[in-house]
Amino acid sequence: MPVDERQHVLRTSDLDYPLPQELVAIHPVSPRDAARLLVLGGEGLATRHLHVRDLPELLRAGDLLVLNSTRVLPARFIGTRTDTGGKVEGLFVSVWRGETGIVEEGSDETQLRWSVMLKARRTRPRVRISLSSHGGGASGVELELLSRAPGPEGVDSGEWLVNVHGARSGEHTVALLERIGLTPLPPYIRQARKGENLGTGAAARNEPTDAGDSAVYQTVFADASPPVGHDAVHDVPGSVAAPTAGLHFTPELLSRLEARGVRSANVTLHVGLGTFKPVETEFVEQHPMHAEWCHIPEGTCRAVRETRARGGRVIAVGTTSARTLESFGSLASCPVEGLAAWTRLLVTPGYRFKHVSGLLTNFHLPRTTLLALVAAITPCGVERLMQAYREAMGERYRVFSYGDAMLVLPSAGPLSTGDG
Repeated sequence: MPVDERQHVLRTSDLDYPLPQELVAIHPVSPRDAARLLVLGGEGLATRHLHVRDLPELLRAGDLLVLNSTRVLPARFIGTRTDTGGKVEGLFVSVWRGETGIVEEGSDETQLRWSVMLKARRTRPRVRISLSSHGGGASGVELELLSRAPGPEGVDSGEWLVNVHGARSGEHTVALLERIGLTPLPPYIRQARKGENLGTGAAARNEPTDAGDSAVYQTVFADASPPVGHDAVHDVPGSVAAPTAGLHFTPELLSRLEARGVRSANVTLHVGLGTFKPVETEFVEQHPMHAEWCHIPEGTCRAVRETRARGGRVIAVGTTSARTLESFGSLASCPVEGLAAWTRLLVTPGYRFKHVSGLLTNFHLPRTTLLALVAAITPCGVERLMQAYREAMGERYRVFSYGDAMLVLPSAGPLSTGDG
């Protein structure tokens, strides 16, 4: 792709920072809101070092927190090839449209067709994979490889289209994943845990997933039945990674915020595989952005409009909440069913935020679009953000999914109210 430096303003190398590996968090803190909080912006550019539990003292009555209430699916699975006995690891990505919940006459199993990512050697069509149960034995469920799943514009997505055999009659995808799936922890956490003693069941299978991960890698406000994202090809019933900024909240903290006069409202963005993908182009703006399905309920549209009209601040909890709000040009006219879309929004410095005033977020991997979005909302941009990151590393903040948090506030009150 030809480079036009008038349009491509953020070099990917500007999103690098020195990262001591011992600061990468592989277990969460307890309680959740005991995580440390670096505060940037507000009354000045100086940083403050607090904890997430201090949020009620940092926010004001009339502010609005926007939370991503997606549910993390137990999307990761382990199995063995029926032809070679070789171990296979994989990740559920989506349900293919038209193959969901169809029970063939005279059959006792539900016919499902999935798109999955596989970590296995020499995969080919017609190979079958016997999936393991939570206890490590055979689950009775098999995946039959059909073909490579086509990606956008015919590009190889790296995914496989598979038929699912052995689902119980009427058993839909989410129920089946609950039966055989594992928490989809990021690969760096699983790698770092491999040498740890994680309990008899996990250690015996060399499976670096704590029994408690299914609870702590889920927000306390996750929707039990979130809206399903869909297009002409597939359905996405949930996330394959957590909206990590939301992991810091407890019911008690949410109650304290409400008592303070800080309202909250939900959106949904089902987090996909592309979220953590590093940028490999010279300029961030050249990065081919992944698509994720998002939804804003009508009540949230109204809450954002009212907050901005009254001079309050709209604080997005996580980059996923920010991208959801900013993916819609106007929230002035919102249908009863809310607003929904597949978003490829890429936010970089120079972007003018329409709805979001501030951001609560974790510390992100270098060279990612997540970091670019945080730079866009940070007062004084990427240079100030990288300075704050260096300060955080010096103060021994823990980073990434199970790490600490950063609160970026507007330096001089809320943004212009516009049409909300």
